[in-house]
Amino acid sequence: MIKFLITASIVYVALVAFMYLKQRSFIYFPDKTAPVNQYGAEIVEIETNDGLKLRSWYFKARDPTKPTLLYFHGNAGHYGYRIYKASPYIDNGYGVLLAEYRGYGGNAGDPSEDAFYKDGRLYLQWLLDKGLSEDNIILYGESIGSGTATQLASEVDAKALILETPFSSLVDVASSIYFFMPVSLLLKDRYMNIDKIDQINMPLLILHGHEDGTIPFKFAQKLYDKAQQPKEFIEFKSGNHNNLYEYGAALKILEFMNSLEELNP
Repeated sequence: MIKFLITASIVYVALVAFMYLKQRSFIYFPDKTAPVNQYGAEIVEIETNDGLKLRSWYFKARDPTKPTLLYFHGNAGHYGYRIYKASPYIDNGYGVLLAEYRGYGGNAGDPSEDAFYKDGRLYLQWLLDKGLSEDNIILYGESIGSGTATQLASEVDAKALILETPFSSLVDVASSIYFFMPVSLLLKDRYMNIDKIDQINMPLLILHGHEDGTIPFKFAQKLYDKAQQPKEFIEFKSGNHNNLYEYGAALKILEFMNSLEELNP
């Protein structure tokens, strides 16, 4: 029995060490190929503080009275896969900047929480340099992108914050999956949205599905409960992590954005 316990302990420690060293490979799943610009997007180029050049796509608002969405996508794929999400807003006169991360979509570098925040600020500054004001920018975060969008929303006075399939923290999500490991002690990229959401003073829209097996619904509910008013939570009973647009998420988001215009014509 003692020999068994020693062996099991060694295996467990080795597993913990492996997970710690390789943890970002379990968080980020980039498609590193550069998407082809078939949509007439303006190419955005920003240079990071550590010398990387990141490219993404920008669609200028067709209606100059309408705001621009600064869109941070989820942890898999690249920004080109999100064009179907951007299209309804572009078609309705809104602007969209599909921000692309380092390590994704043909960009060099390695993803991390701190890097995402720093690069997100640069994309925001790019829009400000184009002549947009903070209160004419809507921050949009999808899944892990909710981390960057929430961080920026805690720093600037944007028009609104939209979070699609967000979480309270990556610590909560990872702990629910790897319940047998000391996640709170090991996790480098923590994305503590829950610690920031009540500092945000702008209209908030959260969208989440009850069948989400990647980020359980309860973690979005936890985030919403701590947020300040004005806030709205749209639940999709049959929605999972990747199909909310199949259940009309774009229409709900357009209704939300139109209501912002009615409040502040």
